[in-house]
Amino acid sequence: MKSQISTPRFTAPTPPRFTQLLSATPRGARLARLLTAHQLVEWGRPASSTPVESALLVVAELAANAVTHGRVRGRCFRLSLTLDTPRTLRVEVADPRGDRPPRPRDTAPTAESGRGLLLVDTLATRWGTAPYPPSGKTVWACLPLP
Repeated sequence: MKSQISTPRFTAPTPPRFTQLLSATPRGARLARLLTAHQLVEWGRPASSTPVESALLVVAELAANAVTHGRVRGRCFRLSLTLDTPRTLRVEVADPRGDRPPRPRDTAPTAESGRGLLLVDTLATRWGTAPYPPSGKTVWACLPLP
């Protein structure tokens, strides 16, 4: 009878991740920002630092867009935060409307809205969209956390 020796397998550590479903309401968008602030402090980032404030602005814009443009009655949106590396935060906001891909738009200087994605584009090192099956989309942004 042969003995079986198990060899340990190397598994890469999973990056720290936070995910939460939120109601597709202004209150849900506000909660996304508050949860992000709390989670970044839990991960050791100073609350009043510029990178954390930038992350909060990006989350606020993406959550507001999910509530305003990606809302489907009775469906939530999902906020996910991942420390891809110790110095990169990936923010993802998924909503059930895949038929409306976000695009930055030219906005008149006097317009009261329409600059959110320009802000995301400025603060993030990169951002984009991906399908969120079965019918939604995920808008993601990567931000530096020095």
